[in-house]
Amino acid sequence: MTTDDQYTGASNGPAAAPNTGWGTDPGTGPATPGAASLSYPCQACGATVEFAPGSGAMRCPYCGQEQAVTSVPRQVREHSWDELAALPAKPRGSVPAGVRAYVCPGCGAHTETDDLSARCQFCATALVAEPDATERVTPEAVVPFGLDRNNAREALRKWTSSRWFAPSSLKKVSEAETFKGSYLPHWTYDAETVSDYWGQRGEYYYVTETYTAEENGQTVTKTREVRHTRWYPAAGTVSRDFDDVLVAGTNHVATKQLDKLTPWPLEEARPFQPEYLAGFQTVRYDVEPEDGLVTAKERMAEVITGDCRSDIGGDEQRVHSVDTRYSGLTFKLMLLPVWFLTYLYAGKSWQVMVNARTAEVIGERPYSKGKIAAAVVAALVVIAVIVLLVVRK
Repeated sequence: MTTDDQYTGASNGPAAAPNTGWGTDPGTGPATPGAASLSYPCQACGATVEFAPGSGAMRCPYCGQEQAVTSVPRQVREHSWDELAALPAKPRGSVPAGVRAYVCPGCGAHTETDDLSARCQFCATALVAEPDATERVTPEAVVPFGLDRNNAREALRKWTSSRWFAPSSLKKVSEAETFKGSYLPHWTYDAETVSDYWGQRGEYYYVTETYTAEENGQTVTKTREVRHTRWYPAAGTVSRDFDDVLVAGTNHVATKQLDKLTPWPLEEARPFQPEYLAGFQTVRYDVEPEDGLVTAKERMAEVITGDCRSDIGGDEQRVHSVDTRYSGLTFKLMLLPVWFLTYLYAGKSWQVMVNARTAEVIGERPYSKGKIAAAVVAALVVIAVIVLLVVRK
């Protein structure tokens, strides 16, 4: 994730009705455009509370008072593609980089942000902005933070200690840095598919062949079994239902990196409520749902091709063409929790990410040239000893 999009936002005000994730609140009609931004005061001391990872509640960082996240009488639901088609399209190119303006109630700073939640960059007040009801798609669900900073640091400690050839000082450097928690947007897609395929089934058969070889200075004739493949045409139809095919909704973190944080416990998702964002940054999506669907279909296609191969059977399979029909296509926008750590080592910036539910760690790290050289020397010594022993025999 680039730091360019990590602006901070500030705002305050009374709690508003929970967002439904679709710009309307069932039973109340359309949500009000420009909904007030929110922060949450401690009921005991008045300080700003933050969501406490793993507790399911918000906690005051000063007096420790906890207050429960308000429950909402609704379930996480999928949205049909027809619903999306009915929403007005907003090309990203026409949206300015900072799309929300806030006034910090603590210091009065005016800030624009492309995030859903952030801290005031001047007084560090933890703030939450309710998703703007005029946005095309707002979050439907969130997987709350389950690991706090100490848990993330412990996961990092195990990760760094298991890195071969990492500089010895890396552990101290990385532990000296500060973790930042962020919710990253992801799309999930459901679909029912029926696919017609055409290909070939390969079946092995063996032929006894003769050949000549030299043995003890003599030419001898031998036989061997040689495997061949006989191909037959194959065609058929396979069906597959997909549930929650996950696609990253941001381009600020490489997809290959985010994929390494999987699997995510999506069954632990909660209906979106802004309280879960308190104290964390939230990155807005810049991958449109239509573009995410293209990626989702590519991932579905890999599974469908495997189904075709299984249906063809035989010893080998060739799949020449697949024609897939999609029905019951639904999607939703979900926020997933990640701890980010960016540290400076040897004049270069390195980034590590921790899955804030499973403690999976992925990231970049430097290599110790000294350790690599020592390992090479040790390997050469071992090889030399083995060669010497063989020669002496």
